[in-house]
Amino acid sequence: MPARSLETMTLPDYPPNFEESTLHGGLSIPVDIGEAASPSSRSAMFDACHVGVVLRAVLFVEAVVGVGAMFGANGVLDWLLWFSLLTGGALPATLAWLIVVCACKKRLMQLAPWGQWLAGTLLGAAAGAYGCGLLALMGLLQPASWWASAAAGALLSAMVLAGLFWRAKARTPAATAARLAELQSRIRPHFLFNTLNSAIALVRAEPAKAETVLEDLSELFRHALADPAESVTLEQEIVLAQRYLAIEKIRFGERLRVQWSLDPHAGLARLPPLLLQPLVENAVRHGVEPSASGAQLKISTLRRGSSVVIKVSNTTPAGVGERGHGLALANVRERLMLLHDVQAQFRAVYKDGIFQIRLEIPA
Repeated sequence: MPARSLETMTLPDYPPNFEESTLHGGLSIPVDIGEAASPSSRSAMFDACHVGVVLRAVLFVEAVVGVGAMFGANGVLDWLLWFSLLTGGALPATLAWLIVVCACKKRLMQLAPWGQWLAGTLLGAAAGAYGCGLLALMGLLQPASWWASAAAGALLSAMVLAGLFWRAKARTPAATAARLAELQSRIRPHFLFNTLNSAIALVRAEPAKAETVLEDLSELFRHALADPAESVTLEQEIVLAQRYLAIEKIRFGERLRVQWSLDPHAGLARLPPLLLQPLVENAVRHGVEPSASGAQLKISTLRRGSSVVIKVSNTTPAGVGERGHGLALANVRERLMLLHDVQAQFRAVYKDGIFQIRLEIPA
């Protein structure tokens, strides 16, 4: 959706609220914290395909193996020998369990909750026996401890499943709402009132523009009040941000200068819904709103191999504006990490009068 060219108008303004705020936080309907997780979020319990999950599972198992090796070691060298021996069976078993769980997650998610735990634990027992078999086959474990290995595999898999379960629970709308209760409990009428005043001022002189403003406002409300989805495309977020800036252009006129640099190959990247719009809103509030001369906003997307880089920057004239509390940025960072884990990067930098947010997500 191309950015619209709108004329400058002098409109009444409301005293700004300098608390950090987002449209999503102000308009979204609070979710009952005690609500049970949806089936789609429960299925994330077996989402062992993420790089971060694999790394954490391997490190956890290796830590347990390292501690267990201390019981039979007489010194550091002896411990290293035992640790290397046990790793030769534990590491392949762990990777085999992760691969099977990742490949079968769609079938596992169809089971009842008790069946999911039972299946994951039994797969862990099988993986423990598999690791024991590898060591026995190479003649490194005589006699083979089949029952002990299977029990260890079942116990470790149950602990990994518990970690995945809490990770999945953190990604549900109810848990997210619990952590963001402060943002959701506050309503920011400032943006809404200014938009309605803009539309009223345009009704007689330019009814077509008034209709466009109300359509943009309706679209923003529709996204803010819609049922929460786990992710949307970057292209959808760009369209929503353009609607928001089109509304603000009515209010600020030439004070709001926006430069877009969009990579068409980056549009299919996934990110949490209403993630880009709060960043653009903060750029307007802390860059354009407090400055008589306005500010320059730059929004860019670029695909680099298997990742997409998103940048939102704004100039900040010296001597104007107040520092926010950082709640909106913390919200964005947390939601981004919940979706992409270690594959996502978030960085905020202020240098030479320019404040920039840089996001990196999988393509």
